[in-house]
Amino acid sequence: MDFELTTEQKDIKEAANAFAKGEFTRDLALKHESEHSFPRSLWTKVCELGFMGLHFPDDCGGQGLGVTENVLVVEEFCRRDSGLGTAIALADFASEIVMRHGTEEQKKRFLPAVAQGKMISAGAFTEPNHGSDITRMDTRAEKKGDEWVINGTKTFITNGGIADFFIVLCQTDSEVKPTYRGMSLIIAEKGAEGLSTEDVGEKMGIKMTSTAEVSFDEVKVPLENLVGKEGKGFYHVLEFFDESRVEIAATALGIAQGALDRAVAYAREREQFGKRLVDFQVTQHKLADMATDIEAARLLTYKAAWNYDQGRIDPVLTSMAKYVAGRTAVKVADEAIQILGGYGYMTEYEVERFYRDAKIAEIYEGTKEIQKNTIAGPFVKE
Repeated sequence: MDFELTTEQKDIKEAANAFAKGEFTRDLALKHESEHSFPRSLWTKVCELGFMGLHFPDDCGGQGLGVTENVLVVEEFCRRDSGLGTAIALADFASEIVMRHGTEEQKKRFLPAVAQGKMISAGAFTEPNHGSDITRMDTRAEKKGDEWVINGTKTFITNGGIADFFIVLCQTDSEVKPTYRGMSLIIAEKGAEGLSTEDVGEKMGIKMTSTAEVSFDEVKVPLENLVGKEGKGFYHVLEFFDESRVEIAATALGIAQGALDRAVAYAREREQFGKRLVDFQVTQHKLADMATDIEAARLLTYKAAWNYDQGRIDPVLTSMAKYVAGRTAVKVADEAIQILGGYGYMTEYEVERFYRDAKIAEIYEGTKEIQKNTIAGPFVKE
C-alpha cells in the first residue's frame, strides 16, 4: 500500500498549481462572475499547455494519462479559484464517453478538438420531468433512412449554451422493458436544424459555467453518430458517471482546500482583542476540523481515481468520494466565512463565492441522496 504520488504526478500537480497561481487572478474571476461568462481566453491557455484532456490517448490529442492525473489538475485549478476552476474542468464534460465507447472516426474527430481548445462538449442526460431518474427518457430518437431524428428536451445541461456538440441520451426503443434497455447515445452538433438552447436563468453559483435547457425539434443526424452500442446508452452513461463523479469530487476537494487556504491566511493576519485570530483555540479547532475533513475527502477521491485507473468500476467508492467531498466543500467554505466574519460575506474576499460554488457538488451528477442510495445498495442485498 503506497500513499505517495509518483514523481510525474507530483510534477503535474505542481505545474497545475503554478499555472493557476499565475493565471487565475481575482480580477479575472470577478469579471467573469459578474458577466456570467465562460473564461474562453483562459481555457485556450489551459488547452495549449496540455492540461485539457491529458487523460485522452496520445493519438487523440491527450497524454495517455489517467483519471488520477486529471483529478490532480482539477483539484489545483479549483483550489486557486472555485468558479474559474470548475468552468475549465468541465469544458470537456462527457467527452470521455466518446473516448470509452466511440468509434475510431468519432474519437479522431472530437477528442483532439476538445483537447486543443477547438470544441467544448456536453452530456445531455437530465430531463425536466425526471431529474436524477435517468431510467426514463422522454427524448426520442427514431431511425428514418440513414438518419436519426431526435425530439425532446433536456435541462440543467452543463455547457449547454456554449457546447459544440452534445452526447444525447435518447429512447430509441420504446417497446423493450425495462425501458432503460432501449436507450442509446447519439451525438448532435451545434448548429443542427431544430437544435436550440436557452439559459436556465440566474443561479446561486458556478456562474462562469453555462447551464442551459436544450431542445430538439426534428433534429436530424447521421446514423453513424450513434456512440457505443444501440440500446446500451443507459449503461454507457452509468460507466461515465463512475468516472465523472470522481472529477466532481476533485472540484469539491479543490474548493474546500482553497477556502481553508484563505481562512488560514486571514486568521494569521486579523487581530481581535489584542491577538491574532489564529491564536484563539476556537479558531485553531475550526481549522483543525476543516483540515481533517479535507484530508479524508482527498484520500477517498484519490482512491476512487486510482481504482478507476486500475480498470475497476466501483459505483460505491465513486459515490462515497463525491458525497464526502461535496459535503466537505460546503462545510469548509461555511466555516471559512465564519472565520472571516463580515468580510467573509463580501464577494471581494472570495470565500463567499467558494461557498456558493461548493453547493452544486452535492446536487449535479446525482444528488447526495442518490449517492447515499448507491452506497447503501450492497447493504440491502442478501
